[in-house]
Amino acid sequence: MATVVERKPGWLKVKLPQGKAFKDVRRLIDSHKLHTVCASARCPNVGECWTRRTATFMILGDICTRSCRFCAVKTGRSTELDKQEPYRVAAAVKKLNLRYAVITSVNRDELSDGGASIFAETIRRIHTQVPGCRVEVLTPDFLGDENALDIILSAGPEVFNHNVETIPQLYRNVRPQAKYERSLYVLDYMKRHGAVTKSGLMVGLGEIPEQVIEVMKDLRRISVDILTIGQYLQPTPTHLPIDRYVTPEEFTWYKKEGLKLGFAHVESGPLVRSSYHAGEQASKSLPLA
Repeated sequence: MATVVERKPGWLKVKLPQGKAFKDVRRLIDSHKLHTVCASARCPNVGECWTRRTATFMILGDICTRSCRFCAVKTGRSTELDKQEPYRVAAAVKKLNLRYAVITSVNRDELSDGGASIFAETIRRIHTQVPGCRVEVLTPDFLGDENALDIILSAGPEVFNHNVETIPQLYRNVRPQAKYERSLYVLDYMKRHGAVTKSGLMVGLGEIPEQVIEVMKDLRRISVDILTIGQYLQPTPTHLPIDRYVTPEEFTWYKKEGLKLGFAHVESGPLVRSSYHAGEQASKSLPLA
């Protein structure tokens, strides 16, 4: 029997995108032939973020080799590897005058390094073309390949983010081609090699609060620094249904519990996404150069 949830509550309503700044960012992204997770994953914060002249750039194309059942990004096999993409991303970051840039990607499991070399070149291009701009990367798990992770480390991102997304009990249904233990290993490896680490998860997929706390404890055991928690929203009728709408009070409780566990910063709220206010999260929680 399908899950039936109540009508979307008022705290999840957002304003429609509008205004000159929003249109300027959209034109810039289109003119540089770039992708953003904001549009590809149907993020509810796209209006706010683009109006503030920020965006999360999605590299390695817009077709993902995995088929996570929560994500609106297209699934299939990509045939292109655009080696000029890092230069265009850096040019867009410079034109937006960003002081903090977030770079994510689709999964490219067919590539020998999972696309890590393009990530690294993008980080380097931004650091070169926009001195003082800090870079956060939100990466796939690279199938746990340490060589790929070393390539990312060599480029010196200020924050390394990899999302566990949900509780381990739901992985088979939510992330069928991913492994909870592998995601933890990736975060642990990067932390042990000096990275500032960050992870995030969605709630409202069928988990209970005690299971969320257990994931938070797992992340703190490997010294993850920053945590984001947000409401899962069904992007299309073919994606996983929403099990429940989590209240703002519960999100506040998660934040308090996370800080007790020792996270440097916890961003927890209905509309929170992993890159939402990412620069502010890092600035408030960590003494980054």
